[in-house]
Amino acid sequence: MGTRVAVGRDGVAGELRVAAPLMAGLRAPVTARAPWLTAVLNATAARPGGARPAAVVVGPPRPGPPDAAAFLALRRRGPRTLVTMLGDGVGPAPGGGPPARLLARDDGAAELLAEGVCAFLGSLRGPWRLQLAGLPLGDPTVRALAARLPDGLVANARSSGTADGLDGLGEVRRSRDPRDLERLLPGLLAREPDARRRDFLRAAARLHAAIGQVEVAVLGHGRTPRAGLLTLVDGPDRRPWTGWSDAGGLDAVRGAPVVSLTAPARGWP
Repeated sequence: MGTRVAVGRDGVAGELRVAAPLMAGLRAPVTARAPWLTAVLNATAARPGGARPAAVVVGPPRPGPPDAAAFLALRRRGPRTLVTMLGDGVGPAPGGGPPARLLARDDGAAELLAEGVCAFLGSLRGPWRLQLAGLPLGDPTVRALAARLPDGLVANARSSGTADGLDGLGEVRRSRDPRDLERLLPGLLAREPDARRRDFLRAAARLHAAIGQVEVAVLGHGRTPRAGLLTLVDGPDRRPWTGWSDAGGLDAVRGAPVVSLTAPARGWP
């Protein structure tokens, strides 16, 4: 078993494909799976000066699935590199639970992944700062990283999400047909003022609709529905994603705890 690093879109996209069985085996959320993170890669590649993706992978040589993997983003801020989870802050994401994962098959793989991440950080040119957010409570790789970064800070917070209460307001049409998504998308996109977030929402919604992981819900009949909602679906896991309502039924609720790990800048001359 060894550790390898990929930096740049093409290399990270390849590692995402190889890590898909690990993601499925760990029941990672949709936002920490290969399709979502591939949409993130496409969105950031289209932005001048966007974050550079990186992957730290533990396991046998490809093409075998890895035992652990961290998918990261590198952002230059002056002389410093900010290291975050790939996908952090890129576009609208569903709430209610941890959106990110440091993938590790077991505690031993988590230790090796933490060792590999620290070695990668040490190889960066100039000072760096680590800021990993949106991880699940008790993440073994966070624990292993914190032991190697004694000045790092581990913090807990409560996530927030959206409760889908549309069925209590009248007849709701629900569908996973990509054609129904296309009919709802213009209304959703018109309510998002940020052009980059609109672009990501459009691309990610179409990609996940094509693989049957987006449910479209519409309240009301006619050309102007009273509410619309997209939900990411993965088996029994349902995460209301983005939508609007002129009739209520989409209330903010508290979700599961999330963990962050922040390490102050290192590598100053």
